[in-house]
Amino acid sequence: MSRFPSIGAHAQHPAYGVLRKVTDTASVMLADNPSIMTLDGTNTWILRAPDSVSCIVVDPGPLDEAHLTRVAACGPVATVLITHGHPDHEAGARRFAQLVNAPIRANNPSLCHNGAPLTGDTTVSAAGLRLKVLATPGHTADSICLLLEDDNTTAVLTGDTILGRGTTVVAHPDGKLADYLTSLRLLATLPPNTQALPGHGPELPDVTQIATAYLAHREQRLAQVRTAVEQLGGSPTARQVVEVVYADVDRILWDAAEWSVGAQLEYLRTED
Repeated sequence: MSRFPSIGAHAQHPAYGVLRKVTDTASVMLADNPSIMTLDGTNTWILRAPDSVSCIVVDPGPLDEAHLTRVAACGPVATVLITHGHPDHEAGARRFAQLVNAPIRANNPSLCHNGAPLTGDTTVSAAGLRLKVLATPGHTADSICLLLEDDNTTAVLTGDTILGRGTTVVAHPDGKLADYLTSLRLLATLPPNTQALPGHGPELPDVTQIATAYLAHREQRLAQVRTAVEQLGGSPTARQVVEVVYADVDRILWDAAEWSVGAQLEYLRTED
């Protein structure tokens, strides 16, 4: 679950509106949409080979004209890619595509515009780069990651499957815990020192370590949920389980926790 320690005075965040280079081929611009769920805001990624004029934009972010205009200024844009269909990542995509005259591609066909859907066997070649699409459902049914390999670095854009801080909500009922665990196991098999370039929060040096830690966290939570179900008896609601398992967590996070607990209860009913 995303954790956002403070949203006070967010307009002063030094990263808003600033293009920050992260690798030789990946730069990030932070959208000004902080919240409990989005941390400091949504990361919009701009990808291009060092000798490329055009770029790939991943997750244009919310419908924020100022943010979209600043990202558009990084163009020309060859294509727009969406990691999943939550509004903080894609609500601005259609407007952005108009600004830069580029196609939109996503796993969910309804989000695509003048471009084919992205599936687990898709490779995107643009802006001098090759991106391998990894199907990583769980946070949502349509979540994907994008594996970027070049001569100097290997990185994976993780959307909300892995965050730069905290852990991810399994957005039940669209998101499924069984799918999410499978996706984490896939990410844990990537080469060591593959950087994680997340949809929220800072980049991380080794996605395999983080995916392994996420798996351990999910197993711990599942054990806590099992115990809570036994204590409560019958068929407790997700909210009742949250009140037990997350008793020491700020209540402002309980609504988000309820999604993940709903996914855990479904998992226990169908997979255990």
